[in-house]
Amino acid sequence: MSYTISRTLDTCGLNCPEPVMMLHKTVREMAVGDIVEVIATDPSTSRDIPKFCNFLEHELLVNEERDDRFYYHIRKGEAA
Repeated sequence: MSYTISRTLDTCGLNCPEPVMMLHKTVREMAVGDIVEVIATDPSTSRDIPKFCNFLEHELLVNEERDDRFYYHIRKGEAA
């Protein structure tokens, strides 16, 4: 799957609930279909961000851990 990342949100060093709060604010500013990349160091994001996407009907395209960082690519859905 090929797509273009619209925004990057670096939440490294921040702990719960800040990464999800920042993601929520960022997604509100985006157009439907835009994609945000989130980079995080807080392990709780591996639980919180998928739940956030599921609850608000955003599409979680990437959910992976590399080099002690968590990477997420999220496509904004129409419901939010």
